[in-house]
Amino acid sequence: MRKLFHTAAVAALLAFSMAANAAEVGARPPVYAPPPIYVAPPFSWTGFYLGANIGGAWGRRNVTDSLFDLSLSNSVNNNGAFIGGGQLGYNYQSGNFVLGIEGDFDGIANTNTAANGVVGPGIGTILLTSNNRWITTLAARVGVANDTWLFYGKAGGGWVGSDKFTITNTATGASITGSNTNTNSGWLVGAGIEWAFAPNWSVKIEYDYLGLNSQTFTAPAGGFLAGDTFTTSNPNVQMVKVGANYLFKYGVGGY
Repeated sequence: MRKLFHTAAVAALLAFSMAANAAEVGARPPVYAPPPIYVAPPFSWTGFYLGANIGGAWGRRNVTDSLFDLSLSNSVNNNGAFIGGGQLGYNYQSGNFVLGIEGDFDGIANTNTAANGVVGPGIGTILLTSNNRWITTLAARVGVANDTWLFYGKAGGGWVGSDKFTITNTATGASITGSNTNTNSGWLVGAGIEWAFAPNWSVKIEYDYLGLNSQTFTAPAGGFLAGDTFTTSNPNVQMVKVGANYLFKYGVGGY
């Protein structure tokens, strides 16, 4: 009888201990895994962009005539003019390399240039004036990206709309004008740096050199300098521009 009582007491004690342990385990707070750390995707230059620019342009052309063998080169150096306009383009980034295409259009303000006065034999002092009105370019861009910085070069073509030069005899007032609506074309090279300061905004600074085609104009018969041929050789335009672009990223990686 005593043995049976002892056995029952041990069993009751074990049951009580197990119940107490179960209650203690159930009272412990649940353990949660830490939330994953968000890592933003790397910045990408892929996508279309649209922007505006301002800057300065200057140029040079060599002008000679066949009748009096005069050089008017010093007459048509452009000391600089304000330009402003916009650009549209597309970039595709693979790794650190960025390929793209860009077109831009800029109006030119107050680019009238004039000769200091070249004296021709038997005709007096000749004054030469010309006026560029706009510049447009279309070029491929190749660059290397370092996160939000892009270092690029560009190459392509360009067009300049201008009033063709006018030659005037300052003594008599007689003048000849090649054309009032002339467009010249040529090749373009340039380089720039662009910085994305926000997911959809960037700013840039760029230098471009536009080498234009040579042109020839012959003065009509019966007028001032009749039959004289004027040749414009090695014309070029250099530009420095700063601009801002809005990047249409459409969910492509950002900050």
